Amino acid sequence: MEQKKTVTAQRDGEIALLVANNPPVNTINASVRNDLGRALDEIRSWTDIKAVVLLCEGSTFFSGADIGEFAGPPREEEYRRLFNAIENLSVPVIAAMHGTVLGGGLEIALACHYRIALPRTRFGLPEVTLGIIPGAGGTQRMPRLIGVEKTLELILSARPVDTAQAKTLGFLDEVVEGDLREAAITYARKLLADGRGVRRTGERSVDPATATPEIIERLTEQAKRQYPNRTAPFTAIEAVLASTRLPLAEGLELETELVNKCKKTDESKGAVHAFFAERETRKIPDLPSTAVARPVKSAGIIGAGTMGGGIAICFANAGIPVTIIEVSQEGLDRGLANISGIYDSMVERGRLTAEEKEQRMSLIKGSLSYDDLRDADVIIEAVFENMELKKRIFAKLDEVAKPGAVLATNTSTLDIDEIASATKRPEDVIGMHFFSPANVMPLLEVVRTQRTSADTIRTVMDLSKPLRKTPVLARVCYGFIGNRMMEGYAREAERMVLEGATPRQVDTALERWGMAMGILAVFDMAGLDVGVNIHKEHAHRYPPDPTYYQADFALVEAGRLGQKNGKGYYRYEPGDRTRYDDPEAIEILRARAAKLGVEQREHTDEEIVERCTLALINEGIRILEEGIAVRASDIDVVWNAGYGFPRFRGGPLFYADTIGLPKVLEGVLKYQRIFGPMHWQPAPLLEKLVRENKTIAQWEAERHGR
Repeated sequence: MEQKKTVTAQRDGEIALLVANNPPVNTINASVRNDLGRALDEIRSWTDIKAVVLLCEGSTFFSGADIGEFAGPPREEEYRRLFNAIENLSVPVIAAMHGTVLGGGLEIALACHYRIALPRTRFGLPEVTLGIIPGAGGTQRMPRLIGVEKTLELILSARPVDTAQAKTLGFLDEVVEGDLREAAITYARKLLADGRGVRRTGERSVDPATATPEIIERLTEQAKRQYPNRTAPFTAIEAVLASTRLPLAEGLELETELVNKCKKTDESKGAVHAFFAERETRKIPDLPSTAVARPVKSAGIIGAGTMGGGIAICFANAGIPVTIIEVSQEGLDRGLANISGIYDSMVERGRLTAEEKEQRMSLIKGSLSYDDLRDADVIIEAVFENMELKKRIFAKLDEVAKPGAVLATNTSTLDIDEIASATKRPEDVIGMHFFSPANVMPLLEVVRTQRTSADTIRTVMDLSKPLRKTPVLARVCYGFIGNRMMEGYAREAERMVLEGATPRQVDTALERWGMAMGILAVFDMAGLDVGVNIHKEHAHRYPPDPTYYQADFALVEAGRLGQKNGKGYYRYEPGDRTRYDDPEAIEILRARAAKLGVEQREHTDEEIVERCTLALINEGIRILEEGIAVRASDIDVVWNAGYGFPRFRGGPLFYADTIGLPKVLEGVLKYQRIFGPMHWQPAPLLEKLVRENKTIAQWEAERHGR
């Protein structure tokens, strides 16, 4: 049976159409390239053709290149030949675009002579986020259309632009309405009627005024600030600059050389791993194929605080009506006002219209009665971390919720099996751990208990998609994946400020290494009292170490709660989140260290990063061995999406394989010799893999029979 072609050659009178259909998002993979080449050959034989339209069926124009090919042999020459063949056609070629046009999708459009798009189409060159540069002509053709400065701003920002911005920049010719195919044919005929013919991008020259030394210096400094520890942005600058001095053919050759060099870097390998890891999380090997997601048409939330309000916004943004329950009208009014304020800020920033805000607010209802949750398909408890309170809430939900409703807890640390025991339907109970702010952070830890049903798991994993969350499935343990790993990571940061490092020194070292925010600044943002209360509640779980998390305790006892009252590890001014060093905080930490007899020592940036990351990796390996996580890459996703771990390093366990497990073990044992075995005990799996000279990836492949 002949395989269906992904690209077909069609015609409408004197207009030829190259029509692609490669679901779901028209990725330019090998089949598309082959079929597009054959279709080009076919239309070349049509001697009466006067123009060509390139368009795609489905939800989007070409969304980009096939990232799955990154690990294989270089494909850039194929792209170069194909895109050059389009550009070198003897009749005008029009790219008719819609949907999301990224990377290779935009680059193929640049090889066309004219570009039109439907409203709400978005365009971008996000390659630097994958540790590479545009490798299919983007660094050479785009500057010929819009100049070096605008091209580099587009590449370095890695953010998509809309049709209005694309027209202003100068690479989009026209925004069209209605049926795209008909609009493109009409546009092509108008071009011909106006006597406008071939307009090859590669034959244009780059305006040197867009690449002055001042412009390049500014963009280089921007790249240094935006992408510490990265090379791809600077490679992009080199490639785009080459367009000012090289003809297209030579520029494309250089671009190919540079992009293939990028693909071999740890930066690119880590970023690509992170990309695919996020797409793996919904695959649950032990979930039977008979598991069916229940429809979720309405939701309920217990608690109108910061977390409950953020979760409500997630549902409203997904178009799902949600009812928030509070114990007092005052608390409910305050919570609804906070939600309205968040939407107001989105309107002010142009992310929503006033009408869209009102529409979403209309989906959020407040109530003081659990009876208003009787029809909810999913109910999420989002109150503070107290087991008895949560069990009382779940007992009440058991009474009012309809059969089959998903009963979820947002707990970050508590035993969900125990919470489920308060109901007569433990199979419907599951953890849905959102990360603050819930309406912004992409991670959702989905925590299955020993009795959670397959249907309940499937329901929540599928629900994550309209909520625009990246779900990671975990089993029950203290802290699940993310917060359990956080214990050691933050423990070392707090211990080092007792040993004499300043909060600024610790946070700066971690941020320079790539963390989105230093951990002590994170604690100030979250509220130091939150962590202190959790550590008091779970004191029985921790080692008998009198210095354990005492930096937090000392500051909270001195009335320093973080940003909420303007003083924590740092000092803050009203309405300003800028961190100011505070001698008073340092004096409090020194006094607590003296009281505890903590020896003072000098800390290098290398030691700060090593102690924090090795503790993190070691616990991650332990979690993997215990089966708390489905796979190593899920652990990486948790830390990339929820804790600001640098994506270009792949995630904690990918990074461990990158630097080598023997180095990880050697570091753990080094700190064991310095500080003792209480906190520095190698994970058994780490020792086993080093003995057997295996990586985590090899161990997983063997375990899953890959």
